[in-house]
Amino acid sequence: MQFVYHPNAGENPLIVDTKEYAHLFKVRRVSIGDTLTWRNLEDDYLYEYTITRIDKKESHLEQVAKQESRIVASKSLHIGWCVVDPKSIEKTLPMLNELGVEKISFVFSDFSQKQYKVDEERLKRILINSSQQCGRSNLMRIEVLKNVKNYLELYPSSVILDFSADVLTNETSITSILIGPEGGFSAKEREMFLQKEVFGLDCPTILRSETAVVVVTSKIIA
Repeated sequence: MQFVYHPNAGENPLIVDTKEYAHLFKVRRVSIGDTLTWRNLEDDYLYEYTITRIDKKESHLEQVAKQESRIVASKSLHIGWCVVDPKSIEKTLPMLNELGVEKISFVFSDFSQKQYKVDEERLKRILINSSQQCGRSNLMRIEVLKNVKNYLELYPSSVILDFSADVLTNETSITSILIGPEGGFSAKEREMFLQKEVFGLDCPTILRSETAVVVVTSKIIA
């Protein structure tokens, strides 16, 4: 773990819920006098705190140092990801977070299963845990959009990943891209792409949506 997350990191003293951070006080067995590094995932600082008191309900920490440390991807990337099985999203999200995706818009497309729900709070917890492990200094932004038309209205400069002879390469300069669900886009949705840049992948096999998302992110950012 590169740091511990708390939304109030930066305050002095920092007061944390002992039960909420039981993994520190029981599993890792940190004790009074120990020093830990914290982030709030809003600013670019690492905050060092020394534990001064551990009670049943609250633990108190005193700030002893802070250091500016911005750890983000060198390229900015926004992904529109048409909704697939939430389990697949949850498994893939840490990889996208580690690679440095700045924002994901989850889009309910025509071929998205309508019974799927996007639990934004659960995804936020996954992102926080991932950031604590990989060291990322800001929290990926997420949003949920009702359809592809809504997405294109909000992000008119976004390109599309679909079947195309124009192959996406590592040299392709892209800041926003829409990726379809299992089964791809509907004919109605493809009509909306007629005036858009559409890229394909140089791959002979059919990729799952989550595989395509990771490949695209790796080509653009890594």
